[in-house]
Amino acid sequence: MIVEGEMHSNASETNILPDMDPTWATTILVVPCVVVLTAGFFYLYGAIINLLSKTSVRNKVVVITDALSGLGKECAAVFHKGGARLILCGKSWEKLEDLADELANASDPSATFPPKIVLLDFGDMDSMAEAIAEILECYGCLDVLIFNSSMKVKAPAQSLSLEMDKLLMDNNYFGPITLAKGVLPSMISRRSGHLLLVNSIQGKIAVPFRTAYAASKHAVQAFFDCLRSEVEEFGISVSTINHTFISCSASQTTEAATSKSLLWSLLFTRKPRGVSPDEATTEIVRTLNNKRKEVLIAPSLPKMAIYARSFFPNMFFAVMAAGVKNSAASENM
Repeated sequence: MIVEGEMHSNASETNILPDMDPTWATTILVVPCVVVLTAGFFYLYGAIINLLSKTSVRNKVVVITDALSGLGKECAAVFHKGGARLILCGKSWEKLEDLADELANASDPSATFPPKIVLLDFGDMDSMAEAIAEILECYGCLDVLIFNSSMKVKAPAQSLSLEMDKLLMDNNYFGPITLAKGVLPSMISRRSGHLLLVNSIQGKIAVPFRTAYAASKHAVQAFFDCLRSEVEEFGISVSTINHTFISCSASQTTEAATSKSLLWSLLFTRKPRGVSPDEATTEIVRTLNNKRKEVLIAPSLPKMAIYARSFFPNMFFAVMAAGVKNSAASENM
């Protein structure tokens, strides 16, 4: 009887284990499956974006201002491989030629178009009319215009000369809107086109020591917001992409470290808060495909700052002012 009891007990224990095994087996199987499916999703998503970038701009005339910047070069490479008829704009003819040669040498000439180049300097408003005429003469029309140029200055408001204020406004506001006005008649007559402004997050909020820069970014943001409604009836899309900053390399130093305020310093920390040129280019391609009107590329804290500026302005301004005081105190120590 004892033996039978022991055998019965062992049998019971044996019966319990199989009841528990399926649960553990399911858990063990589900976790790897979730990981694999997630990885597969991201791979498929990247493949689709890559495919769209090669098909959505094929044979389209794409103009990129400041094509010599990190973002400009990345956009040029992606659109050139996608079969776009590129018009590269910049201040240096020699560097533009080098970029055009680099793109041509890295692609199949039977599947791509040789890029055209146009000298364009938003700081020289007298040359804008000629530059616009050259852009329109390249192919007789254009489909996509990416406004990528930007000039930055960081200094107290009282130390900036009026000449510097005007230069910032020319580069960040008057230049882009003059170019937009110059190409609009062509787009309106064809009842198609896409204007995409790569703007700063400071088109939404302003922080100390960037008065002229933030003012120019606010101004150009307002212009394209107004323009969007005006040209919608003509089938023209207007998009704005606001980012914290484009981080060209990991070795760049931290920008905007003047403040010891936690919020302020986190708003403009170089790493990992910025966006790389390839990430920004992916967002540009996505925006062109989806024709999204406004995109904000920023981590959670800058987004919260924008909402705080709108709904809790007193708190926002108090934090900004505290940052200035903390910075001044640390410099005196």
